[in-house]
Amino acid sequence: MPIFGTDGVRGLANGILTADLALTLAQATAVVLGQGRTAEARKAEGKRLTAVVARDPRVSGHFLTAAVSAGLASSGVDVLDAGVIPTPALAFLVADRDADFGVMISASHNAAPDNGIKIFARGGVKLPDVVEQRIESAMAGEMLRPTGAGVGRISRFSDAEDRYVVHLLGSLPNRLNGLHVVLDCAHGAAAGVSPETFRDAGAEVTVIGADPDGWNINDGVGSTHLGQLADAVVRLGADIGIAHDGDADRCLAVDAEGRVIDGDQIMAILAVSMKERGHLTDDTLVATVMSNLGLHVAMREHGIAVRQTAVGDRYVLEDMNAGGYALGGEQSGHVIMSEYATTGDGILTGLHLVAEMARQNKSAAELAGVMKVYPQVLINVRGVDKDAVDDDEGVQEAVRVVEAELGETGRVLLRKSGTEPLVRVMVEAADAESVQRHAEHLAEVVRQRLALRAEAETV
Repeated sequence: MPIFGTDGVRGLANGILTADLALTLAQATAVVLGQGRTAEARKAEGKRLTAVVARDPRVSGHFLTAAVSAGLASSGVDVLDAGVIPTPALAFLVADRDADFGVMISASHNAAPDNGIKIFARGGVKLPDVVEQRIESAMAGEMLRPTGAGVGRISRFSDAEDRYVVHLLGSLPNRLNGLHVVLDCAHGAAAGVSPETFRDAGAEVTVIGADPDGWNINDGVGSTHLGQLADAVVRLGADIGIAHDGDADRCLAVDAEGRVIDGDQIMAILAVSMKERGHLTDDTLVATVMSNLGLHVAMREHGIAVRQTAVGDRYVLEDMNAGGYALGGEQSGHVIMSEYATTGDGILTGLHLVAEMARQNKSAAELAGVMKVYPQVLINVRGVDKDAVDDDEGVQEAVRVVEAELGETGRVLLRKSGTEPLVRVMVEAADAESVQRHAEHLAEVVRQRLALRAEAETV
């Protein structure tokens, strides 16, 4: 069974993700990523490979970081330990220090018992599938075993956070003076960096979810739990609330009335602004198939094309890199601004969203009004043969009938889960009642048709 998922290796710390696995994975990474042209040139000059290692605050990060660093150093790699910083900071620092690769210990928005290992190649970019497969294969092979002066050193990356903050501030088109921002740091990796950066940019800042103890990461706070943030914004009369997840690669927001501004709305705001200022490459935004229909309508009205990818920020990144696009992301709040980052960056996104409020002298609600959020219903149909949904004529005919009825005012998406035996049925339209009715109808068709198909195959 493959150990790499859609975003690195992730699982229960000390269950699936053990210190032994982390050490072996790090050694195999040194083998594979030490074979590139640049790496070979460094070795020819008598230089060791260098890797930046960082983590989020969850308690298991201590032993996993130690295991990864040991695996790298024992393979002759010099390790710069950046401590607790956001995932996008790690990606930036790999490029900024011209390191050969980076390793982030984090399970993002997952609860504290889980953890994960994300590997970034030279330049701070995520690894393609083929390289992950090579690393996984190398875990069963011969490791590097230098001795004496050949072993790597582990040293503290003492100015890692400062470099990242300077980079973030340098990306802003204007200051945030006069705006009161409530930040929810999810008791995660943003707790140290985000408040400092927003204050340095001129905002008045109130912080919640910024007391990590190793166990409370994402616990009732952060981008997957917006209730506390909304309450705080309304109670304090703040202008906007910004929520990160555990490793701060996501950003969601709430306006002054406590209403959620999701990733699609944030992308719409930034895309229109970037087009006006001539910063949106080919007047194109990259989004996934799960983005709201309202995003497509709004972008069409502003002369902006939308390219669609499979679900997952890695697929958004692949399409952005292939076409040189400047902006892309997901409804969940992974927003990628390629001029400044090689991955989703929640702090960068939040800063630019608030900067747009200051630049236009508009409220968050006014900015979010650029896009109408269409009612969307998602039903998970469990216990079916998900691989049969694409070629079942009865299911496809039912989809065609609903699509014909909705016309250009709605859409249907049937998607197989990548990790569970289920089919996701999503319907969007301007009318909430018809959305619910069509979604329930299609879910029942999927359930019945695939059940009949399974019965027929067993006879």
